[in-house]
Amino acid sequence: MIASAAISDYLHRIGYTGSRGPTAQTLHNLHRAHMLSVPFENLDISLGRKIVCEEEGFLRKIVEQRRGGFCYELNGALAALLRELGFKVTLLSARVPRDDGSPSPEFDHLTLRVDLEEPWLADVGFGDLSNGPLRLETGREQEQDGRKFRIVEQDGRLQLDRTEPDGNWKRQYSFTLVPRRLDEFAPMCLYHQTSPESPFTRKKVCSMATPDGRITVTDRRLIITRKGERKERLLNSEDEWQSALAEYFGVILG
Repeated sequence: MIASAAISDYLHRIGYTGSRGPTAQTLHNLHRAHMLSVPFENLDISLGRKIVCEEEGFLRKIVEQRRGGFCYELNGALAALLRELGFKVTLLSARVPRDDGSPSPEFDHLTLRVDLEEPWLADVGFGDLSNGPLRLETGREQEQDGRKFRIVEQDGRLQLDRTEPDGNWKRQYSFTLVPRRLDEFAPMCLYHQTSPESPFTRKKVCSMATPDGRITVTDRRLIITRKGERKERLLNSEDEWQSALAEYFGVILG
């Protein structure tokens, strides 16, 4: 549970000053503000700092320390905020396709269902996805920021797809509507911090949406995309890498 003062701190963290009423427009505005303010990052893993699957820690890191996180942290924190604002939120487990196309284990990804007049899929923890929530219905193409999304049913699961620059559809993840508890994600949260098979132990990444693109620091590369144009440069030293984190994301690793 978040105290009222902490709610204001969270909203200040994401630069949100609009309505707090539990409506579809508020959800959309909060989701977009979150994507434009809080980076997707796994920097604590390379530093050996354990990420515990608990709301309090997520909120402290994102709001007080002005950091980002990965799916369990970002969507876990957003779920806590939305509930305190009067939204009905359900945690959902998703499976992300591996390089060979096979599905990852259950609880590999945490996403959110938000029920209003109609159900929505909210996800601020997948990195480069949609900047706003998506209607949780099958058979309907939805466009955001020049990209198309769709949810289809396949083999008893729902599948979120997105168009690539070439126009082809690519699966992002599959999920079911079974309600989950946060502690059910703890084993996979630990796996992603410790296993050499996890993508999060293989490289460092910090990435955030911008109004016209995206900024990413991955290992020693800075990648800036604006209006479809991508520019990349090498960060030649640890100091330059740290400076890029501070400049573009406000992330200072103490």
